[in-house]
Amino acid sequence: MRIFVAGATGTIGRRLVPLLAAQGHEVTALTRHPSVGVPGSSAVVAGDVYDAARLREVVAEARAEVVIHQLTDLGARDFAANNRIRREGTRNLVDAALAAGVRRVISQSIAWAYEPGDTPADEDTPLDLQAADDTRRATVEAVHALETITAEAPEWVVLRYGLFYGPGTWYTAGALMADLAAAGKLPTGPDITSFVHVDDAATATAAALTWPTGPVNIVDNTPAPASTWAPAFTHSLGLTPNTPPSTTPPYAGAPADSTPRTPWARGASNARARALGWSPAHPTCFSG
Repeated sequence: MRIFVAGATGTIGRRLVPLLAAQGHEVTALTRHPSVGVPGSSAVVAGDVYDAARLREVVAEARAEVVIHQLTDLGARDFAANNRIRREGTRNLVDAALAAGVRRVISQSIAWAYEPGDTPADEDTPLDLQAADDTRRATVEAVHALETITAEAPEWVVLRYGLFYGPGTWYTAGALMADLAAAGKLPTGPDITSFVHVDDAATATAAALTWPTGPVNIVDNTPAPASTWAPAFTHSLGLTPNTPPSTTPPYAGAPADSTPRTPWARGASNARARALGWSPAHPTCFSG
């Protein structure tokens, strides 16, 4: 299969391209920096997702059957820039795919854009488009735009990933969240998060080549409150957590905490992905 990967040098892309190549696919990798190697790719092309004309050229030249959208802009924690790439970058990429006759588009989304609730969200749960907080609402609106545009393709899959952890992410030694852990600034309350190891995210993306159209949560098996995952993460770094790390936290019944839970911080269910045949090699963030 001929596959065009936009965001091939990102956290997922660096794992995905070699995985696809090992499965026998022909991969064209898009990068703004053509001097950067992309192991496993059949071709590396230079292009900017905001240059719509150039993007149409390179997608057409790739003769792709599938376009995989792994574009983000979070290197400087610039959430406005990331929202822009979700809106404008997705628009340009999907337009290029449609113009080239690409049938399937697979896009990176997130699993924490759902409306508030007390149980893990499934894919039928509405997005939190009425969020009161301006920053959150801007994020959810950009996610909604990305998913709506992706759905213009004849076949499409939106992968709603949990928070990434593992090498090359913020949740690893020497990175952002490790610095916060060392400073004692990780969250400690009952807010619930669904994580996914980056290697599991990559295998799910490759599997999505044959999945039916629709959104799919790509998260591990156990959504966890910060009161359990934060000390476990701190402990994994060789630091002393404020509270003992837990290894088998339940989803419900988070430890008593004076801080109220943020209603939308509810985690997500991976039941649909598991029904499609995917399961995480790292079942929880505590084992991963």
